[in-house]
Order: sequence, then C-alpha cells, then structure tokens
Amino acid sequence: MDRDWMRQKLEAFDELVTQYWNVRQANGDTTQERKWLFEAEPTVLKILRCLNPNLTEADVLGEDAWQGLTVNVNQVRRGIGILADMDEWTSRLAPDAPSMPADGFHPWVWDAARTFWESKHYRAAVHAAATSINAHLQDKLGRRDLSDAKLVQEALSDKAPEPGKPRLRIPGDQKDPGVQTRQRGALQLGQGAYFALRNPAAHETGDLAEQEALEQLATFSVLARLIDQCQVVT
Repeated sequence: MDRDWMRQKLEAFDELVTQYWNVRQANGDTTQERKWLFEAEPTVLKILRCLNPNLTEADVLGEDAWQGLTVNVNQVRRGIGILADMDEWTSRLAPDAPSMPADGFHPWVWDAARTFWESKHYRAAVHAAATSINAHLQDKLGRRDLSDAKLVQEALSDKAPEPGKPRLRIPGDQKDPGVQTRQRGALQLGQGAYFALRNPAAHETGDLAEQEALEQLATFSVLARLIDQCQVVT
C-alpha cells in the first residue's frame, strides 16, 4: 500500500469538508465544493474500505430530508489516524521474535567469519566459514588429498573405513536406526551446504544480504557441530 498517497487523499478530503462548511455557514454558493466532494468520495471510500473491510456499506456523503449535504467525516479522520500510526504498530506491536546472535555460532564458523562480517563483507564471511570447517575436518581426519563436498562425502560415508580413509560416525549405537538416520542426514547436510552455499560464495559476484548470509552461517554452524561431535573411525 502507498500509505503516503492514501493519507494525502484523506487529509485533502478533510480540508475540503472544512472548506465546504465554511462556505455554507457564510451563506455562500457551495456548488463547487459539493462537486469536489462527490468527485473525491469514491477514492476516499476505497481507501477506508482498504483500511477496514467492515466498512463495505459505509458512506461518507449523503443528503438529509431537505436535500442538504451530510458528511460523515469521522470515518475519514479515523483513517488518517490509522495511516499515521501504521508503521509504529508494525514495529511496536509485532510479537517478540527469537534472535540469533552470531557469536553463538560454532567457533569454527564465527571465528573465521567475524572479521569479514564486521566489515560487512557477507559473502566473504560465508566463504571463510566454509573454508574453516574444511580445514578442521582435514585436521580431524588427517587428510589433505580432498576438500569441501568431496571430503564431506568421504568423511560421512556409511562405508567401512579403509586404509588412508578414516570415517566420521555420529555418536551412539551404529545399529540404531535413529543414529543411522542422523548419519545419512549429516552427509546430505554437509554436501548440500558446500554445493548450495559454499560454491556460490566462492565463485559468484555481488554481496549477500545480511539476513541471507546469517542464515547460511547458521547452516554451517549446524554442520560444524555435527562434525565436531563425530567420532573418527579407522
């Protein structure tokens, strides 16, 4: 909605009503003012019904038994009040939403991303977080031959470990279906994070919006915690 335009229309109508009554009380010819009021009324009604759908049958202008003009200006002034306060209602009456402090992310993520974040280089912050997780995963497995999505695939594979190919296992009974499900989920999350988030952060141009970058860092934080909690199996 164009609130400024709506308010301007209502305020102009209110001023026109005042002008009409001033001319009428002075026993002047109100023909022109009546014309202007009736021309403006359809738009005013549209605005009022947009602000309050229950006003579908409401009228602003009418005529009394002596063919005199009646004006329900109170509805117009209510509309002006609504439009004046709408922005404040949005900010002050909105339900409290949970916040996500970035310094609560896993240290592998936030320690790497913080400098870029503070300088508002959000895409670089996401890339730094992904690179950091990759480096910690390489250290955990003692591998330098793979990186990123391929490394995650090898690390979280449900295949048995091989010489030179240790695996990561979600803590718990490996025969438990719930543990097995989490293992597969960790693998899919890791690959998805690198394919969908890290690769664009590394190769695309233009920065990310702050909210989008925060959500991506949160995704990498979840992945980092899973990897950090996993046990290395050789």
